[in-house]
Amino acid sequence: MPRFEPFRALRYPVSPSQRELLNQVAAPPYDVLSPTDIATLNASHPHNIVHIDVPLEDDGPGRYEQAGRVLQSWVEQGVLVRDETASFTIYRMTFTDEAGVERTTVGVIGALEVVDEGSGGVLPHERTTPKAKTDRLDLTRSTMANLSPVWGLSLTPGLTKLLRAPGQLVGSMTTEGVLHSVERVDDPQRVADISAAVASHEVVIADGHHRYAISRTFRDEQRVTDTGSHGSAELTMTYVGELIEEQLSVEAIHRLYSDISYENLRQAFEKYFLLSPSLAVTPTITHEMQERGALVLVNTDGTGQFMVPRAEMFVGVRDLDGARLEHCLADVSHEVTYQHGVSHIVDMVAASQANAGVLIRPVTVAEIRRTADEGLLMPPKSTFFTPKLRTGLVLRPLD
Repeated sequence: MPRFEPFRALRYPVSPSQRELLNQVAAPPYDVLSPTDIATLNASHPHNIVHIDVPLEDDGPGRYEQAGRVLQSWVEQGVLVRDETASFTIYRMTFTDEAGVERTTVGVIGALEVVDEGSGGVLPHERTTPKAKTDRLDLTRSTMANLSPVWGLSLTPGLTKLLRAPGQLVGSMTTEGVLHSVERVDDPQRVADISAAVASHEVVIADGHHRYAISRTFRDEQRVTDTGSHGSAELTMTYVGELIEEQLSVEAIHRLYSDISYENLRQAFEKYFLLSPSLAVTPTITHEMQERGALVLVNTDGTGQFMVPRAEMFVGVRDLDGARLEHCLADVSHEVTYQHGVSHIVDMVAASQANAGVLIRPVTVAEIRRTADEGLLMPPKSTFFTPKLRTGLVLRPLD
């Protein structure tokens, strides 16, 4: 089972007079930011974390080295301060879910062992799409830091209970209706209990498969030529929460199709689904999708058709909309990309950025658990875990 250890974190120091600081300097994860988002965050504060976490293409080939220099200068200036002792960070998020219920989820940020693929202990949750990995690797090399955590799901029963008691509050912020709070835990007994709990069962990667993969590459490089990591590359910063219903909020990642006409796609689906008459697609359609047990095929005019799976056509196929789509398009030439949010799908199809879209239903927590228990993999981009952790609340130096 994987090691899970505390570390001396880098943090923005927040004094009582700087309560709004974290709102100004923290940011969403790099992989959900649009170019407009990045520009806005860059302009919002000279010390916003995107200045380091998202080096701009127009800064040229030296942008990663520049990010490393910026991080070093911020440490020297006291913009970021290193904890005196190693600790875990409890990370809580309080929000109102789609059903209108206020919820609080909790996990712990620590350093999780980087294991070889297939060796057990840390398991993938879904197949990954081909993706250039040099960006995060180049950034890790230049900054010698884990800037944002991988998101892991622990199979340890009772982990949530270990995290309920508060630690030392080191920062909080509210953004987009979500209260994010981070608490340091350095009590030796509690640290030992959390470490032992996470290390007692496998951890399933929920989000951050590519970051975990480049951690392997960086670890292997450091084993050959240690550039100052002193063994810290054997682990990577990871947020770990318990894999149970109360701790997860899962949304869908929808599909966009190109290199196939809308009509040919619709005809391919007719064999496998019962299609309804067209209707306008609005964000509230997700509720009716659940009630009908249906997907939605989105056309360029903003209309859509419910697609109810024909059970006899999916015998032996896993109970996942992503798996159903892969099954019925296995012999159909097409290109597929992925996008979260109903409105984004409608807008992108209307703007001819794709010929059609398909809205799918979220994966259930029960199916995520079954996937983990049986050592299976879901199709790419099956789950969108929300709310998203903010980058900048905790950094892990690799030295």
